[in-house]
Amino acid sequence: NIQFQVTDWEKLPTTEHKGETGTAYWRTLQLGDIRVRVVEYSANYKANHWCEKGHILYCLEGEMISELSDGREFKLSAGMSYQVSDDLSSHKTSTMTGAKLFIVDGEFLKSK
Repeated sequence: NIQFQVTDWEKLPTTEHKGETGTAYWRTLQLGDIRVRVVEYSANYKANHWCEKGHILYCLEGEMISELSDGREFKLSAGMSYQVSDDLSSHKTSTMTGAKLFIVDGEFLKSK
């Protein structure tokens, strides 16, 4: 039950998340069980963990690589997205140039 609301993402506080290399900067809106984020990865960012969470992710700017635990890699650039449910495809993000993403995750992405 989310009432209509407008979000000025530039006015939300930024939290810093260090990777194995580089930094991710999150602006987060929590709507019940749904988390909506704008995430900016610095150049040379590499995640420091395998993520098991489900996401709907849309690349706004830059390029990134999503590496799956089975060894496959997917390159996303501005205008591309990926979708995955919880616990279905462990993934890790990296970027050489930096990237800006819009991400939605929450209970509705749990695998059945």
